[in-house]
Amino acid sequence: MSTVRLTMAQALVRYLAAQRIEHEGREVPLFAGVFAIFGHGNVAGLGEALYHVQDTLPTLRAHNEQTMAHAAIAFTKAHGRRQMMAATSSIGPGATNMVTAAALAHANRLPVLLLPGDTFATREPDPVLQQVEHFGDPTTTVNDCFRPVSRYFDRITRPEQLLTSLPQAIATLLDPEHCGPATLALPQDVQTFAYDYPETFFVPRAHRIRRPQPDPRELEAAIAALADAERPLIIAGGGVHYADACARLADFARARGVPVAETQAGKGALPDGHPCAVGAIGVTGSEAANRLAEQADVVLAVGTRLQDFTTGSRALFERDGLTLVALNVGRFDSQKHRALPLIGDARDGLTALDAGLAEWRASEAWRERAGSLKRQWAEVVVRVTAADGRELPTDAQVIGAVNRQAGEDGTVVCAAGGLPGELHKLWQCAGPGCYHVEYGYSCMGYEIAGGLGVKMARPEREVFVMVGDGSYLMHNSELATSVMLGHKLVVVVLDNRGFGCINRLQQATGGAGFNNLLADCRSVPEGAPKTDFAAHARALGCLAESVRGIAELEQALARARQANGTYVIALDTDPLPSTVEGGAWWDVAVPEVSEREQVSQAYAGYCEAKQRQQR
Repeated sequence: MSTVRLTMAQALVRYLAAQRIEHEGREVPLFAGVFAIFGHGNVAGLGEALYHVQDTLPTLRAHNEQTMAHAAIAFTKAHGRRQMMAATSSIGPGATNMVTAAALAHANRLPVLLLPGDTFATREPDPVLQQVEHFGDPTTTVNDCFRPVSRYFDRITRPEQLLTSLPQAIATLLDPEHCGPATLALPQDVQTFAYDYPETFFVPRAHRIRRPQPDPRELEAAIAALADAERPLIIAGGGVHYADACARLADFARARGVPVAETQAGKGALPDGHPCAVGAIGVTGSEAANRLAEQADVVLAVGTRLQDFTTGSRALFERDGLTLVALNVGRFDSQKHRALPLIGDARDGLTALDAGLAEWRASEAWRERAGSLKRQWAEVVVRVTAADGRELPTDAQVIGAVNRQAGEDGTVVCAAGGLPGELHKLWQCAGPGCYHVEYGYSCMGYEIAGGLGVKMARPEREVFVMVGDGSYLMHNSELATSVMLGHKLVVVVLDNRGFGCINRLQQATGGAGFNNLLADCRSVPEGAPKTDFAAHARALGCLAESVRGIAELEQALARARQANGTYVIALDTDPLPSTVEGGAWWDVAVPEVSEREQVSQAYAGYCEAKQRQQR
């Protein structure tokens, strides 16, 4: 057997560079590159190895380990989980910074390969700089924090372990059911150890993502349930996008006359102009979708994990007379809410359902009801997103302005706070690829880094990042990375002077305004300073301006579209209003006893709402 002598780190990067992915007859590199911030735990080993493969596996420098991993995650989401990136850090704070990103990828079922450096496997220089010592277990390092937020975890303590561990990590990253982050902890000394690797290990390989087929008996039961339905509803989740099932869903819904509601991850599966598209579902859902959910006799959930925002905290679908069918590639998700499971690929599952339903269609009265509710909701969207001349616009009005400027080639990116809820309700999608909101983990600080990842994946699209002042202040450093790499973003900073979303939730549960809006926080007598976001963005190399009101915002957005580089627009917004139309109950626990009468009243309402929840 022919071998080649390489360090563990050299073998790792050579293997990654040799992996390919095939999709629709076209092959591309599985790994588009590696985000890296070097330290003593990875610079001499992995850093040296990456230097020699820059042409086939580019290395990209970022400014924060968490946000560079966010960018990598957004990249793969924008690619439908078919192409991905790796991220490497040193041991210590660099590694633990990436733990939050790992949790985000885990919650959203998105693949990213994390390569944190680790302490010396030999333990000869222990404790090294940044090492956290565990007195009763010397095998434990901070990288063990990755275990609960990784789909696959290994610590490579000998160079030959790559031969078995790397293929398993790749298999996890490409598994349609168990997809998520894979973490290989790399002790800094082992990165530099050499081994005679078989040359066959580095032969290029083209991977294909499996499409599990439905079980015939589960398919028969699902067809029977739908065939008896007069008032069916489809819920489209992120799995519709990842299975390339958007066009199939559009055809199925049109042919069968079934209204389609969308989760946060599923939004954009159908363009809003599709006759069966009825908007968002659940806590941040449209009035149309939620009323149909309350009246449906069969709900077909496609590619959704049915989290609490989708189900109204298990109160929206939990009633007698409703049949829930869960078409999902994952066994775990298909069993939720006592659903009829239909385990399989979303695209092929819809094809099989269509083939078995003969001439069945939803009732004419149901189709008319869906159309009427959709038209009524469209009027609400136009009204609440229209400018009315107020000095401090609402989030909804800002969304309307950005939506109008985004056009068909625009992608909106957002993550945390009140904006995702308003976007889910109100953003009008032109189709797949126009909506990228991270709400599985709802991670503040994802927005700008996520926008960078989307732009890297889809350079032909205009990427609009919408971010609140709180999230901007938490993580903004990848603005400098976008400038450095030449990946243009249009960033709209909505400054409501605090954490406006949680302030609204605090007051809705009876609490006093406290520690959320800057005005309600402990500060110097003159109050918290007003941040000049435009000046800050210019200091990072961006084009930037501050505007007042919607009219000035629309003019600035037009200038930003014509600009050649990242463009930041800041404006003050009202922290109090949110769109009251639509929506469903969300289970946020309220104190059982309190000195505040408002809390007691909120608790009484909470107890009443809990009666509708599944027990």
